[in-house]
Amino acid sequence: MEMLKVQFFAMAICALVISLLLPSINAQTLAPTPAPTSDGVAVDQGIAYVLMVLALLLTYIIH
Repeated sequence: MEMLKVQFFAMAICALVISLLLPSINAQTLAPTPAPTSDGVAVDQGIAYVLMVLALLLTYIIH
């Protein structure tokens, strides 16, 4: 039983060391993303959502 505790402790230490070291191994700098441009799709989608909610409310009120 004591050996099982030692193995568990050793595995926990190994997992901690690996989880701390692996992110730094794969460190890369990413290129900056371009600024978002609005082509009106988001506005159209917002209007569509508002109209759908109004239609649902109207349907609920009528029934």
